[in-house]
Amino acid sequence: MTVTIGITGPIGCGKSTIVRWLGDLGAVTVDADAVARAVVEPGQPALGQVLREFGDAVRAAEGTLDRAALARIVFADPAALRRLEAIVHPAVRPRIEAAIAAAKAAAAPAVVVEAIKLVEGGLAALCDEVWLVTCGPSTQRARLVGRGTAPDDAAARLAAQGDVTARLSAAASRVIDASGDEATTREHVTQLYRDVVAGRDTGAGAAGRPGR
Repeated sequence: MTVTIGITGPIGCGKSTIVRWLGDLGAVTVDADAVARAVVEPGQPALGQVLREFGDAVRAAEGTLDRAALARIVFADPAALRRLEAIVHPAVRPRIEAAIAAAKAAAAPAVVVEAIKLVEGGLAALCDEVWLVTCGPSTQRARLVGRGTAPDDAAARLAAQGDVTARLSAAASRVIDASGDEATTREHVTQLYRDVVAGRDTGAGAAGRPGR
């Protein structure tokens, strides 16, 4: 049986790193952000919808999408972000459903869906488990800036998310605090994955917090 695991949580807390580790362990991985980028590529219906909604401010050369300009708009305006999500989420879901179906058809041990809006976008309903990855605010900021995000942009992105952890805790099967050292976090995630795939009861709903 293929287990479907959703990975979500605030930006800068290490979701993608954890998903990469799970891929190394044999899981099929699906990046909802990558799918969201694909559905607004040239020739895709959602691109035209985004350009009509946000206008020339987000139109790049040859009618493509200026992603940086769009990000500046939506991360500074929650209403604009909701309008963008109303366009993109319906286009993303069928592709993720197809990826999950393909993983199950191939008898993969697990398929992991990484999505920052896993719960709000309705993708959590496709998952057997939801893992919420968290870390401290200072760790978030440092990681975002370390990835090349300007400090002001990092602050805007964090502010736009609000208290994601509080909002998502009720929907989480597991909470993984990734503030600690990488080796400890990886060991914890590896054991958790093996237990879940093996069908062992590891206390769904309990927080798994590796040492700092």
